[in-house]
Amino acid sequence: MAISKLALGATSGKSCKILLGLRLLAFSATLSAAIVMALNKETKTFVVGNIGNTPIKATFTAKFQHTPAFVFFVIANVMVSFHNLLMIGLQLFGGKKESTAFRLLSVAILDMLNVTLISAAANAAAFMAELGKSGNKHARWGKICDRFATYCDHGAGALLAAFAGVILMLFISAVSICRLNQANKCSVASPSIVP
Repeated sequence: MAISKLALGATSGKSCKILLGLRLLAFSATLSAAIVMALNKETKTFVVGNIGNTPIKATFTAKFQHTPAFVFFVIANVMVSFHNLLMIGLQLFGGKKESTAFRLLSVAILDMLNVTLISAAANAAAFMAELGKSGNKHARWGKICDRFATYCDHGAGALLAAFAGVILMLFISAVSICRLNQANKCSVASPSIVP
């Protein structure tokens, strides 16, 4: 009984408010990155050849679904957004009695896993964005951003939001570990307290 009261005292207050604010910002960043990339689509018609004086036109569409890295990016951002939404809900409506050391450990581990997930997705998407912007002459992959400028601009915006989410998730993970460390210090000191 005394251990849970001490763990609760160590995890309430200022660190909870900071964590809630960081989670709200991270939720906004990752959700906006997912939405912008998921709605990223541009269609253009190009002249691909001529038969006599008649131009032959073809319509091409650039969509995020055409690149597995961008699909992974959207899925990862949605998963991290859902994680933050769930943690916000638990923090606001979960009640005070559930702040046990096991819960704090679980949250800290999940936060670290989400940092890894969002970082991997953002870096994979950044690699593909650089390929689309500059191409690769050795592999004979042409750049597409000179033809699909709006598509690339929206992708860049989604990447900026995702990298903001990565930084915020790093801070969230650090605060989660600090909260776990505070609860751990209190539970070690608890045997000397008489209930």
